[in-house]
Amino acid sequence: MSLRRFAVSSILLIIFLWLIWSFAGRSYQMEPSEIYLDLIEEVNPSDSLHRNLVGIQPFMEARDYLDLEIFYRKMELYLDAAKKSQLINSNTLVLFPEYLGTWLVLEGEKHVLAEKETIDEAMTTLVLSNIIDFGINYLQSHEDDRAAGTLFRMKARSMAKDYYFTFSQLAVQFNCYIAAGSIILPDPYVVDGELFINKQGPLYNASFIFGPDGKIIGNPILKAFPIESEIPFVSSESVEKIPAFDLPMGKTSLFICADSWYPEPYQTADQSQSEIILVPSYLTGENGMKNLWQGYNGAPAPVDTDLNDIESISEWEAWNKYALPGRITQTNARIGLNVFLRGNLWDLGADGQPMAVLNGHPIALKPAERAGIWSINF
Repeated sequence: MSLRRFAVSSILLIIFLWLIWSFAGRSYQMEPSEIYLDLIEEVNPSDSLHRNLVGIQPFMEARDYLDLEIFYRKMELYLDAAKKSQLINSNTLVLFPEYLGTWLVLEGEKHVLAEKETIDEAMTTLVLSNIIDFGINYLQSHEDDRAAGTLFRMKARSMAKDYYFTFSQLAVQFNCYIAAGSIILPDPYVVDGELFINKQGPLYNASFIFGPDGKIIGNPILKAFPIESEIPFVSSESVEKIPAFDLPMGKTSLFICADSWYPEPYQTADQSQSEIILVPSYLTGENGMKNLWQGYNGAPAPVDTDLNDIESISEWEAWNKYALPGRITQTNARIGLNVFLRGNLWDLGADGQPMAVLNGHPIALKPAERAGIWSINF
């Protein structure tokens, strides 16, 4: 055999073995997920109030995202638990946390990704098992962090499809309004209530509100203040473009996580005469709320920040002082709710408990170690 024929044969063998490895371990049946629901609380039971917000703090694991049926069923189980507790009706607005849809980047991938110890190991395997698609999309990525940008562009169409299907169907099934956490997508837009993307556009951390007809209401909500870990691959939207939504339970604004730390989004919401402010959040790190606050992350601190608080108060105290509970009183909004994503996602960690404000006063909510559901009537 000539050297040239040997080289060609070797390359073909390598490609063949890679194809076998790449497609192995993607489609075998998985056991249903555990929802780890520790708490369901109707915070202020009332026979005279007929509108309510339901905050859902899911406890997510990487395996929950590998199969769309598993993901859908887990979201369904949380909503079903709320429904069985009579917390969902036609005037209910359900809030899920930030980044809930982002990890749909794993859907259809090798199940071994969920067994990796670190996110770096998981993402490396994701890249290697999709090296051809990754290479093609890498040429379209213009983010500073091209690897992260490429991964989300590579999976953007399937992510958008799965996210829309899940929350559209659930909104119809439970006949309620759903603020469906957030997801990273390239230049998302809505036409006739359906979700589309411009794959060549900038990546955004985006949220959407679904109505009981299964359609998306209004325009996407795009994060205006990405944090340091997002800035290398996530673009920002202008604060003035944060939309308000005319919903049956009241005009509603939604701020994605860090946006709730700045006064400008509240000014925009106040100009829109929003009555309800929702905040989906994701705080990485185990027991992060107990750590000393390190100051603002990703953008300069607003002028009303007491810089002496940095490394003097806890992260939890800072959230209460500088985020929703401390800033909603600067508006005419009547009610606000902030929920966090919890779970076991490699070495990222997660912390946070829901925060709520009603008629200018913070509401004490029972904490949930893992998953929890809270309903507030107004």
